[in-house]
Amino acid sequence: MTNKTRVKATLAQATLVVSLLSGVALTLQGCALAVVGAAAGGTLIATDRRTLGAQTEDREIQIKATSRINENLPDTAHVNVTVFNRRVLLTGEVPDDASKQKAEAVVRDINNVGSIVNELAIQGASSISSRANDSYLEGRVKTAMVGEKDLRANYYKVVCERGVVYLMGLVTQDEGAHGADVAARVPGVEQVVKVFQYIKPEEAQALEAAAASDASAVSAASAPAEATVGTVPDSGVSSRPLDTQSPAPVKNSDVHPGNPAPAPAAK
Repeated sequence: MTNKTRVKATLAQATLVVSLLSGVALTLQGCALAVVGAAAGGTLIATDRRTLGAQTEDREIQIKATSRINENLPDTAHVNVTVFNRRVLLTGEVPDDASKQKAEAVVRDINNVGSIVNELAIQGASSISSRANDSYLEGRVKTAMVGEKDLRANYYKVVCERGVVYLMGLVTQDEGAHGADVAARVPGVEQVVKVFQYIKPEEAQALEAAAASDASAVSAASAPAEATVGTVPDSGVSSRPLDTQSPAPVKNSDVHPGNPAPAPAAK
């Protein structure tokens, strides 16, 4: 193992530990929301509007992007890769603009990347305590979404970096505005960045039907297992309302082109 790999692995392990501790703290405060993978054998179960195929492809893109960024960027870089529906979000810190552009170029070389949102900051890597606070804020935002009336928390992917919350998902304009407003009112959130891919209401219904069909097919082909935590009810998870703040600023992300697969040749 190289020194670079060893350092990154150590940081990853430390971040995981503080994330778990943050999760325990949330649970002790009465939050019933847990972030868990599939119940049996790591099988993906559709809990958002992506099909199982899209979720699998996103995971493959994330693994490739993370590996190639680690290989091509300096040891001082701290880059997180989040993928949703082939849109890649880059967050974290890099030492200079050349590293920021290199990270984006590396991702663009990966097949089937639809678009890239490069939110890397040019500064020193964040501290472990800062990352722990980000994990805590992610949990608070997710909890607020679960408890919000008329909002489906499953439709949103939440990422937090240095107090800035990034929201991804396949949502309608109204859903995007509602989710951003909920996140902006969570105490400690400094800004909300919308990284959504917008769809029409009729498209949302079609995507939900396709995702539900995939989930049913997986359930029928698998041994009975407990439901994946992530398909959560819309009702509040606590009788005590969460604290709120005056809304933090909300903005739209800058989206750059990716490397989508070429269209099939016309016959």
